[in-house]
Amino acid sequence: MHRPWAMHWITAVLLCRTVAQYSSDQCSWRGSGLSHESHRRDVEQVYLRCSKGSLEWLYPTGAIIVNLRPNTEPSSQHMAGLHVCIKPYANSQGSHVFLEHSGDLRMLLAEKDQAQSTVHCFGLAEGALFVEAVPQMDISRRITAFQYELVSSQGPGAHMYPYLHPGLVTCKPCSDEEVLMAVCTSDFAGRGIFRGVASGTVVVTLSRLFRQKSRVFAWGGARGRGWAGRISVPAQCSVHTGGDEYLLTGSVHFGEAWLGCAPRYKDFLKLYIRAQKVETNPCEIDTD
Repeated sequence: MHRPWAMHWITAVLLCRTVAQYSSDQCSWRGSGLSHESHRRDVEQVYLRCSKGSLEWLYPTGAIIVNLRPNTEPSSQHMAGLHVCIKPYANSQGSHVFLEHSGDLRMLLAEKDQAQSTVHCFGLAEGALFVEAVPQMDISRRITAFQYELVSSQGPGAHMYPYLHPGLVTCKPCSDEEVLMAVCTSDFAGRGIFRGVASGTVVVTLSRLFRQKSRVFAWGGARGRGWAGRISVPAQCSVHTGGDEYLLTGSVHFGEAWLGCAPRYKDFLKLYIRAQKVETNPCEIDTD
């Protein structure tokens, strides 16, 4: 829906399609509103082509449009499952963040809400980020800054990441095919147990770590019990602490590990051995 106060920006958005400026190092962008002439109503275009990065806009004035795209050859099927997730820094201020599509603006993140540093996601096809500076008498201490990630909603365990589907998280177990895919393609995979819940996350100990793309698990040393760390779990879902071992897989978003597929390890082992016999397992891991 068009808002009267935003009509001059919508006109500028349409005009700047042909006079866009390119300010990008492919993954992250850093710019200043001091270079923007106050009497002009053009909107700078920023193009980022990475799976994750950041934006920092010092002393914001006017507006910028942030176009996010994957760094791979796009396909209609791949693009349909991609979401953009942004997480503002706690000190971010000075701008409102909208979604812009065909000249229509929809509020995504108001300035007053950015201090909460909450993750917000939207479909890549829904539009670009339109970042509009809030008029201020003194902009010397205003900096709009956030991180972004491109997240697929189609991978194994993606249904457990709550920001992709607010209010629609399902705690259903993964299928056999999803489990086999998860152990090979997830950001982390290991064999371990749930120790307990602390500060909204689950404390885990892993006797075997098959993979981790980020250092979310730390080795306990020669006298330790293996690898240790914390995994976030949606509030709607519960885990069974102590006792059984589980195959723990999941994704890492903004430095936090999120649980994905997590069958009991003995059940996974049976599945993995069966898959090896018929040569359908997608990768080799040491299950001993």
